[in-house]
Amino acid sequence: MESSRQVFTRQEKVFRYRIESEFVMTVLKIWKTHPNITIPKHQTAQSACFDLAFQGSGKRDYNGYSHMNKPFARPMNAAISIAPGERVLVPTGCIMDIPQGYSVRIHARSGTSLKQGLVLANAEGVIDSDYVEEVFVMLHNISGNAVTINHGDRVAQAELVKNVEYSVEETPARPLHKTKRQGGFGSTGITTKENMVVINIPENTKVTVDTPPVKRGRGRPKGSTKKK
Repeated sequence: MESSRQVFTRQEKVFRYRIESEFVMTVLKIWKTHPNITIPKHQTAQSACFDLAFQGSGKRDYNGYSHMNKPFARPMNAAISIAPGERVLVPTGCIMDIPQGYSVRIHARSGTSLKQGLVLANAEGVIDSDYVEEVFVMLHNISGNAVTINHGDRVAQAELVKNVEYSVEETPARPLHKTKRQGGFGSTGITTKENMVVINIPENTKVTVDTPPVKRGRGRPKGSTKKK
C-alpha cells in the first residue's frame, strides 16, 4: 500500500515555514507585581501601541527629582503629584517578558502632553529584552502648574519593536557626502544666501513699529475728572 503522506523538498519546507511564520502572533508576556494590577491592552484593533497606566498597588512611596535636581521620595497613597519642572518615576506594576530579538519603546501620549504638560523626561524609553524588572515611566512636568495623577490614569504608550541585528565597526576613511547636505548639526535649519529673503529699505526711510497702547489699571484714564 502506497503511503499518502506528502513529501516536500527542502525549498518547499523553507517556503512553508516563512508563510506560516507570518501568521504566528508574537506575544508579549507581562507579570503583575500585585494582584490588583491591570494588564495593558490596545485601545483599538489597529492601535500600534498599548497604553501604560499609573498603578501603584503594593507601593508606599514614589521617587523623583525637583527642578533643582534634588532627589525626593514622597508617600504615594492613591495619587502622585508632580510640581512644575519635576521628574517622577511613575510605577506601572508590570514586568515584561520581552521576546529575544525585540525591544519595547515607550512614547508620550499626545493628549497628556498637550493638555497636562506631562512629557517623557528621556523623550523615548527603550526596554531591552534582558531587562526583567518593573517598568517605570519617567514623566516631566513642563507646565506651570502642579499635576496630579490618579491610580489607573494612562501616562504613556508603548510598542513592541523588532530589532535589527548589526555590529559597530571602525572605518579607516571618513564617510563621503551622500546628498547635497552640507554642514554639521543643525545645518539644514539655518538661513543661507539661497533661502534668505532680503528686503531693501532706503537709508533715508524712517522705520516705525506699531505697538499696542499701554493699558492702565482699574482707575480712571489719565486726564479724566471725577464727577462731584
